Amino acid sequence: MPQIKSAKKRVKVEAKKAANNKAANTALKTAIKKANTAIAENAPDKEEAVKLAVKKIDKAASSNLIHKNNAARKKSNLVSKLNKS
Repeated sequence: MPQIKSAKKRVKVEAKKAANNKAANTALKTAIKKANTAIAENAPDKEEAVKLAVKKIDKAASSNLIHKNNAARKKSNLVSKLNKS
């Protein structure tokens, strides 16, 4: 456990940031899974699910949660699956 005041604050700040990142990452993965499921089941709202997933991917990339190339790859895979179905 840190003794210095600034180190104590750093521990708190990092814990809060880690919790926010984990929540955002979980939401991103959930959106991608829902889009993939909608495409696989040929659901009527599959375009909307993909649109929402792409929006979440862009937001994650803009906040440096994932790398921009990773985001581009995820979006490309989703749109490719959507176009094939």
